[in-house]
Amino acid sequence: MSETTPASSDNAQIGRRSAGLPPAAPMNSAAPVNSAVSVLADVDPHLAEAVAPDREIAVEVGENLVEVKNLTVKFGGLLALDDVSFTIKRGEILGLIGPNGAGKTTCFNAMTGVYKPTSGDVLLEGKSLKGQKQHNITRLGLARTFQNIRLFGEMTALENVVVGLDARHKTSVIGALLRLPRHQREEKSAIERGMALLEFVGIADKAGILSRQLPYGDQRRLEIARALATDPKVLCLDEPAAGFNPAEKEELMVLIRKIRADGYTVLLIEHDMKLVMGVTDRIVVLEFGRKLADAAPVDVRNDPRVIAAYLGEPEDGTA
Repeated sequence: MSETTPASSDNAQIGRRSAGLPPAAPMNSAAPVNSAVSVLADVDPHLAEAVAPDREIAVEVGENLVEVKNLTVKFGGLLALDDVSFTIKRGEILGLIGPNGAGKTTCFNAMTGVYKPTSGDVLLEGKSLKGQKQHNITRLGLARTFQNIRLFGEMTALENVVVGLDARHKTSVIGALLRLPRHQREEKSAIERGMALLEFVGIADKAGILSRQLPYGDQRRLEIARALATDPKVLCLDEPAAGFNPAEKEELMVLIRKIRADGYTVLLIEHDMKLVMGVTDRIVVLEFGRKLADAAPVDVRNDPRVIAAYLGEPEDGTA
């Protein structure tokens, strides 16, 4: 049975009350089953407002928020990404797909500062991210999850989300040590917003549980909540359905739609084609590090080049 410290439980309950959420069930009680048919219209409007983006975005909905320009990444003699260009429009869910080794994660890593591009650039709201470190790119508004879950195992779910919220805090180290009024206000606000985000992704009842003790699916949801805590302009999800069963994938599709409906822009890397086709507005296809297609899901599904990339082309003389 998972255990929580009294302080963690108290903070979680205070956060729920402050955020206007109902008290959580005791940690040893049966957790409610998440419904895969929930939509944003069913979310409490106060909750939806509490987790909505809280920062100015320079471009209007439908305009280019991110521009990937001639992005190239080389590892020694290996050309992992070859002159790739595409855009992400504000308010859309863009899928980035391709066979294994196509360059999807390399592109993701180059966009978010994990890799330094050999050439090319990434623009966020028209401003170059070239040379920016990962934490600065996150602060500027490009947040991500990872293929391999990277949570703080000895911290509770709520504490993990509060860490993400710290990216937006302005208190100095001295202010935090002395617990000055600004630090106390930011701490209280972080707990409130953290609980709202956990409620939004469906795991508020697990707020006081250590993240390493959460079920795999809840850990994935927690990673998404922590990324949302940074108040991103673009949320980048790297294979969020990895290891999910069909029911969990359906719930994930609902969650991604909720995230977009609440005002976020989403970039999705995913191998599950049913999920990608069912949730995205547009899809960019990579093959061998090059862009193969950039179109609506229905067009990508019927593109002979995409079909050949995934299934292979028949040899001459075969049916």
